[in-house]
Amino acid sequence: MRVIAALAVCSVLAACAQAPTVPYASDERVAALAYREPGPNTFTIFTMVSNRSGKGAHSALMINGTQRVIFDPAGSFVNDRVPEQEDVLYGVSPAVLKGYKSAHARSTFHVVSQTFEVTPEQAAIALRLATTNGAVPRAFCTSATTGILQRVPGFEDIQQTLFPTKLMDQLATRPGVREEKYFEDDEGGIVEGVEGIVLPD
Repeated sequence: MRVIAALAVCSVLAACAQAPTVPYASDERVAALAYREPGPNTFTIFTMVSNRSGKGAHSALMINGTQRVIFDPAGSFVNDRVPEQEDVLYGVSPAVLKGYKSAHARSTFHVVSQTFEVTPEQAAIALRLATTNGAVPRAFCTSATTGILQRVPGFEDIQQTLFPTKLMDQLATRPGVREEKYFEDDEGGIVEGVEGIVLPD
């Protein structure tokens, strides 16, 4: 059983281990492209799930507070039109969000989005934690995501885990969750998906 458990952990860790080198965006560029989605403050947790095995491959956290960002720990989404600083993607407009989901969804994976309405205070805390967290070591995407959620009042009961679908299952039982699944049937990996994204000027 220990061998099986170890192999399962290795498979999850390998899924988040392909993060490319990311240019560090300037503060000026981040400020210039800042975007906030109208409406309430929200958290959206993304889980990339295998269409074949049902196992998770990656976790990320989108925060819509004073601005909308995606904390994409050890992520592979790199687009020269989307500024990034230490695993935080800025300027997450509707076009960027669509591109982010499209890059991860393909014939072998789909994207589960779990959204919660939160208070401005909760959003501010999460935004501060995400932007001061620093870059996450490869393979620790879900650990980093749960680590931030645990430090937000109201989400302290989230249990630490390395497994994306275990976090997803925890969130599915929380009151007020809105869940969506996004599918595409194209081939290739995330690198090809990112290269195929066309964002407006």
